[in-house]
Amino acid sequence: MKITKQEVLNALKTITVPGEGQNMVDSGAVKNVVTFADEVIVDITIKNPALQARKKTEVEILKVIHEKVHPKAQIKINIKVEAPEKAATNEIKGKTIPGIKNIVAIASGKGGVGKSTVTANLAVTLAKMGFKVGVLDADIYGPSMPIMFDVELEKPLSVTVDGKSKMKPVENYGVKILSIGFFTKPDQAVVWRGPMAAKALNQMIFDAAWGELDFLLLDLPPGTGDIHLSIMQSLPITGAVVVSTPQNVALADAKKGVAMFQQESINVPVLGIIENMAYFTPEELPNNKYYIFGKEGAKHLAEDLSVPLLGEIPLVQSIREAGDFGRPAAMQTGTPLEKAFETITQNVVQEVVNRNENLPETEAIKITTMAGCSAVKK
Repeated sequence: MKITKQEVLNALKTITVPGEGQNMVDSGAVKNVVTFADEVIVDITIKNPALQARKKTEVEILKVIHEKVHPKAQIKINIKVEAPEKAATNEIKGKTIPGIKNIVAIASGKGGVGKSTVTANLAVTLAKMGFKVGVLDADIYGPSMPIMFDVELEKPLSVTVDGKSKMKPVENYGVKILSIGFFTKPDQAVVWRGPMAAKALNQMIFDAAWGELDFLLLDLPPGTGDIHLSIMQSLPITGAVVVSTPQNVALADAKKGVAMFQQESINVPVLGIIENMAYFTPEELPNNKYYIFGKEGAKHLAEDLSVPLLGEIPLVQSIREAGDFGRPAAMQTGTPLEKAFETITQNVVQEVVNRNENLPETEAIKITTMAGCSAVKK
């Protein structure tokens, strides 16, 4: 048996690189093909740094060569990630905040999917892992972080840093927090036009004494609007996480959220999708799963968009109770919820690692993970 280079190229012309329109040969993604008897070596370059995109590319190449060329071909695939030049715009966009290494935006296409709950639990889990963490509640019209961290009666203090007056974030559970909720009454509606809301956010971002942070999590408002654009114009966002439920209506809006970050003019890497309210397990039937809002919807969406699925969070009453009580559910040691949020948080950290290794860095940092433990380095 002898496999020819042309046979392999003809087979590769029938598939595309995830996220690109042309087939992988005509698009120039295939850099070289070497054949020797039944052995095939394919060198390919892709622009999507996500591990899922690489895996999908590799699986499709293996499948098409085995189906169209020879079922017992010995195949070696060398995949190189080459970030597009336009990604460099993220490096110079906006002002940096000294001392903050990674800025991760938590977004959702629509309200009510648990975005703020996920943000709070990610924050406390990162803090438990040893990271220095801050949360900026950028949901101007519906701030919820003061309640979720049991600090709704607190007020940020004024401190002097390098001769300038700054806001000192409120801190609880090892997480620094700033929210418009600290400056309004509980029953007071925030009725602001876009420019006023953007100005308030800029003050909380740049006039705050955040200190040294490994991660600043931005709890964005639901949807895709003016606040999102203002933040992304102001800050070099390391990456974005999109939260959705399995329901088709929520998935359609989550898809728009991913598309917003991937627009050429915005170009914020999407670290992945988190599926909230994935299934319901009654306490009296711990082995049963009921897919109330649909099954694996976010998983299929992540596959379609070639972004990672960071994890699933079940629909559990104690998550809601913990948020209302002001003690995030991930702090309940020894519970399945703690494990679920640990897994998701580790996946988020790993995707930040991948993003910083494969795309132009917003700051001169490196994050390394070692045997389940994580460490941030300059």
